[in-house]
Amino acid sequence: MSKASPADIMPIATVMARLRDPYAGCPWDIEQDFASIAPYTIEEAYEVVDAIQRNDMTALRDELGDLLLQVIFHSRIAEQSGIFALQDVIDAITQKMIRRHPHVFEEGMRREDGHAQWEAIKAAERAEKDPDPSALAGVATALPALLRAEKLQKRAARTGFDWPDTDGAIAKIAEELEEVQTAQSQADREEEIGDLLFAVVNLARHLKVDPEVALRAGNAKFERRFRGMEALAGDSFPALSLDEKEALWQQVKQAAKQA
Repeated sequence: MSKASPADIMPIATVMARLRDPYAGCPWDIEQDFASIAPYTIEEAYEVVDAIQRNDMTALRDELGDLLLQVIFHSRIAEQSGIFALQDVIDAITQKMIRRHPHVFEEGMRREDGHAQWEAIKAAERAEKDPDPSALAGVATALPALLRAEKLQKRAARTGFDWPDTDGAIAKIAEELEEVQTAQSQADREEEIGDLLFAVVNLARHLKVDPEVALRAGNAKFERRFRGMEALAGDSFPALSLDEKEALWQQVKQAAKQA
């Protein structure tokens, strides 16, 4: 492990500059733009989360490096276009963190008030950048749908538009489920399923459960159990009846509870 301190970001920035060199660089790297590498940026962020959830610190180190490369990649494209450079990115986030933490960087501020100050400063910054007066302004449309639903709900809740407890959120789920069942067209079913998912996110928020984390855990559980069924049945699994597969499911489920 390197003992160098402080961290030096220039070696990888230099590598990226070489890769993007229009005459001697890598053809693939040269032809990329903001839009073409945006999916990779999202993918790398999720791989960081995956490493954390697996508690794999070696993988986390590597995935953080991949994510950092995305920042440097975008910054290099911007620099070559004359928009901004990597140092501007570093300076901007440094200044933002200092500005949003007056309870740390200014004398006489109560640290206990930090979260409220953070939110107030963020709101003021949004108002300065975006004339849209809505409480929902600035919630990025490119966010994953579950995360965006949660953020929209939190914004609305700050205005007092929220259930006072989980009873209302649970009743709303039942209402939306009934509307899914009575929907007449495919378009209506799609709309009502969206409303149902939104309502489930709202319940998760009230219960202080991260819906994205919960769904990822649910996906992982399903995968473990399904693979367990396949392991028990072997090559004959696809040919089994639904009842036989359900019996295997229950067997794997019980085994997991007793483990």
